[in-house]
Formats: sequence, C-alpha cells, structure tokens
Amino acid sequence: MTGNLTLPAAPTDGSPEFLARYPRYAGTGRLDELRATEYPHLDTDGGIYLDYTGAGVPAAAQLARHAQRLTTRCYGNPHSQNPTARASDDLVASARRAVLAHLNAPADQYTVVFTANATAACRLVGEAYPFGYRRGLVLTFDNHNSVNGIRQFARGRHARVRYVPVTPGDLRVDEREVVAALRRSGRLGSRRRGLFAFPAQSNFTGVRHPLAWVGLAQEHGYDVLLDAAAYLPTGRLDLTEVPADFVCVSWYKVFGYPTGIGCLVARRDALARLRRPWFAGGTIVAVSVQPNWHLLLDNESAFEDGTLNFLGIPDVEFGLSWVNGIGLDVIGCRVECLTGWLLERLRDLRHSNGAPMVLLYGPPDLRDRGGTVAFNFLDPDGGVVDERLVAAESARAGISLRTGCFCNPGAGEGAFGIGRRRLRGSTGWGVRTVDEYLRFMGSPTGGAIRVSLGLASTFSDVERFLAFAEDTYRDRRPDPAGLPPRLVC
Repeated sequence: MTGNLTLPAAPTDGSPEFLARYPRYAGTGRLDELRATEYPHLDTDGGIYLDYTGAGVPAAAQLARHAQRLTTRCYGNPHSQNPTARASDDLVASARRAVLAHLNAPADQYTVVFTANATAACRLVGEAYPFGYRRGLVLTFDNHNSVNGIRQFARGRHARVRYVPVTPGDLRVDEREVVAALRRSGRLGSRRRGLFAFPAQSNFTGVRHPLAWVGLAQEHGYDVLLDAAAYLPTGRLDLTEVPADFVCVSWYKVFGYPTGIGCLVARRDALARLRRPWFAGGTIVAVSVQPNWHLLLDNESAFEDGTLNFLGIPDVEFGLSWVNGIGLDVIGCRVECLTGWLLERLRDLRHSNGAPMVLLYGPPDLRDRGGTVAFNFLDPDGGVVDERLVAAESARAGISLRTGCFCNPGAGEGAFGIGRRRLRGSTGWGVRTVDEYLRFMGSPTGGAIRVSLGLASTFSDVERFLAFAEDTYRDRRPDPAGLPPRLVC
C-alpha cells in the first residue's frame, strides 16, 4: 500500500445542526472511512483520544509498511560502504529529500538534520549558536520549554535575553511588541544581532502566530528559529515563502509513527554559522588523540551524533506520503470544523443558575488558530475545578486529554493572569514543591485542561467528550480534598 489514497465518498459523521454550521465538513467524509479501516485501534476499548498535540496516531498502513520493509531485506549501520550500509544510506537520503519537498525547501539552500525530536533540534541550535555580548536572544512568552531552554546557552555566554509578552484574553503576541524587542536586543553595530525564536502554533492555546515574523526578524538582523512541532500536523509550511533559518519538527506529532525521530531543517548558510561544542561518532572527517585535533564534517552529518535511527527514518517518508495522499487541506478542514464546534459548545455550557461551566484560554473563535483548545471547568460559584480532579475523572471515563501547563509556562502565566509583580522575588522564595510555588503566587489553579484534535478525530469524539463534561461538572461543587500533590507542572 502507498500513501496515495483514492477513497470513495463516505457517509459524513455529524448532526444536522453541526453540518449546517460547518458545511465544509461534508467534504472530509473520507476520514470517517479511514477511521474505520486504518485507525480501528482508536475504538477497540471505547475510549476517546483527544491529545493530538501530544502525539498523532499511526495508521495500520504505516505499521504494515515498516514490517514489510524490514522483512524483505537487510539494512546495516550507515557508517560504512558495505551493501547493507549503502541500502540504509539510500533510504535516509530519500527521506531527507521527502522532508525538503514537503516543506518546499530548495535543496541548494536547506538541509535536514535528523534528531530524536523537536527538543533535540532546539538544543542543537542553542548549544552551537554564537551568542555573545553583541548577539542576543529574543523569545515570545508563548514558547515550549524546549525553546525556553535555549536561554540557558545564551545567558551562559553573557547574551541579552528578552521576552515578548502575550496579550490578556486571546493570549496572542502584539507585533508592535515583537518589533520593539527586536530593536532593543542585540547591538546595532553587529551584522547579525542574534536569534529570534517563536512557535508557528502554540501548544497551549492553538494560537497561530504570524509566519511573516520570520521575514520581519531577518530584516532586523536576526536568525529565526521556528518551532513547527504543533503546526505541521494540520498546517502547510512553505520555506520558499517563509525562509526560516532553523525549523524544529517532531514527526510523531504529524503522523503518529515513528516516535523518537524529529529533525532540524536548516538553511545551509545558517547551519555553517553554528559552532558545535563537541564531536561524536559520525560527525568528523578525522580526529587524533595525541595532538588534540579534530575536523568536523562540513554537512548535516556534523550534527547527527552517533548512528542514526536508520531503520525508522524511512518511515518518515512513508508518513509524509500518507498524509499528503489523504490531503493536508482535508485534514486541516476537518480539524477546523470540529474545533469551531467544540469552542461553541464549550462557551454555551451553563450551570442551572446560568453561570458558565467553562473558562477558555486563548482565542474563542477560529481566527488564526489550530485544533488545540485550553480551558478549565468552573463550579456554579465561578471557582476553578481542580485540574487534577479532571485528569483523574476523565481517565476513568477512558478519555485521553492533557492537564497541566503543557511545558509552556509563558502562555500559562498569561492565561492565569500571573504578572511580573506577583513573581517578584520568586527566586528567593525557597519553595520545594509545585503546590508551594502556586500558593506563593496566588494562582487560582495549577494548570489547564487541553483538548486537541487531529487527523482521525470525528464529530462523535467531540460530542462524547461534551456529554462527559456536562454530566460530570454541571451544578457540581467538587471537593479537592484528597487529591495527590502536584509533582510537576
């Protein structure tokens, strides 16, 4: 089986009211057929999968192709010239070309460095970027911790680190604040003023930040790191139009399998400016022990430490073929329609006294957003229902969702209204637990609930979750006594 799908029209899952509100959903009926034929494991235990921002779901065809490939010939470690090594080299090279083609990235301008995930890609840039007094780091509040962690490398080299805040309410970032930060950071006298890092789509709120910021930052003298991990499952990224210097990807978020493989897609000229602090097997032309000398390779292999996952990387090419065969526009349309319906229904949920049952974080509508929805349940008096209780009760109901701050503290601080004044002196509080930290801050909650939709989501998934929400939390004042401590955020 290939990833080029030609499926007959299938009956569309959805109520008359929903289909009237979102008529484009009817054009995504092929995904209902795929749900039954390629993703039946989603329905074997009666559960509901609502964590596509955490991980995509593999299709049966992907797993079959992996098994077929490994049982029809032998592949060896690519660091050799023997026949099995060359067979692996050929498949890895083909996967690199497929990634570049998917992102419309010219091969003479871009290259692909395979990593374990987007986090590893971020670290590659952070540890090797030439930060310094004249080259700083600008970050948006809304960033995954894998990007936030780059600040440790920048500060270790005495570079300026500046954050651009999110706005209250929709938790977007004001472009005027971006421009101001780019102008204030770095040094005007330097040809390159540093690194600007932001997500194409927030993993907390689903906000899609303007991709035009790539060109804006470059005009101000910055290299740009674009975190595309949450964006690519439903969004098209064209690096000819949006020429980011570094793009970080986790492929399991796009098509579920394989896990443990991501990549750094980098402009060749930007990659050449990085200076690796170490070397490893597979990264060097030559090395000598006695004179303390080594010479790194001059291509992407200089950043691929040790032996690549040569048995898994070819699955990336098939995964890309799979989603392109379905149609990324079809996937995006389905997720958009389901997200719009979920947002409407959550806003409409009410207790008997008329009080809202849900507090949404981020955009309340579909403008410039993806299929990630963050919120908390409220009791009839307006108090926040403890997210730990929701985590436990939803799990018992067989619902896979996320709770917490989703490794995005900046968006979380914006969502919960935690400003600089409340955090003043926090480094000296001496807190030992997350719960102590929350009490010092005066936070109303330790995190949010995140529901995210993806390729195999259906109208029934959304409706079953909404029924659970109403049945479990309407007119209820939950007692948080006896909940386990928060060990992590």
